[in-house]
Amino acid sequence: MTLRQAISYVSVAAVLCLTGTPAAFAQSEHPITGRRIASIMGVGGADWLERSEREIEELPETALDKIGIRKGMTVADVGAGVGYFTVRLARRVGPSGKVYAVDVQPEMLSILKQRAAKADLHNIVPVLGSESDPKLPPASLDLILLVDVYHEFSQPQKMLQRMSEALKNDGRLILLEYRKEDPHIPIRTEHKMSIAEVKSELEAEGLRVEKVLNDLPRQHIFIVRKNVN
Repeated sequence: MTLRQAISYVSVAAVLCLTGTPAAFAQSEHPITGRRIASIMGVGGADWLERSEREIEELPETALDKIGIRKGMTVADVGAGVGYFTVRLARRVGPSGKVYAVDVQPEMLSILKQRAAKADLHNIVPVLGSESDPKLPPASLDLILLVDVYHEFSQPQKMLQRMSEALKNDGRLILLEYRKEDPHIPIRTEHKMSIAEVKSELEAEGLRVEKVLNDLPRQHIFIVRKNVN
């Protein structure tokens, strides 16, 4: 099976997820904000993750420019999916750097591995995480990137704790989330986050939202640090 065939073999789930046609949404709510937690996008949504419109809607290279990815960094792409951002990160950190590509779905990681091999990238480490643990090495990461995935964490508090443990003291956690404050963004409410929600939920777990960038057409970029005593 080719990479394109693997990505394209089922694509309906993505449309269901974003339009609200009967895709399964998680019924649980965050205990602090009451935010409804969205269900994860399954491998059926892989084609959506690769849609050409993302270049215009999300400006991925601009996002990474704003975040600041340097050669030699050790980073993680949590909720990596099929590797849309993973391969970009891998090219930016270079052969002396490393990218942990974390996902809870083996099928997504299988497609990601094909993609990395096709791109001849050898600095990507696929990691099968769980809903409560990204399974990253402690105190080792310069940066953890979450692109439109935090709102899907079924156990966000545990995930934040584990990711905080994986960051170096000066490491950064970066969230990209569709802006809930803008009702014109054509994404279901469950798949958006407001600045107030992110601050409330992350600060309760000992993290600090250092900066919020709004340089992208539809997403907030949250720059987050650990509170280190």
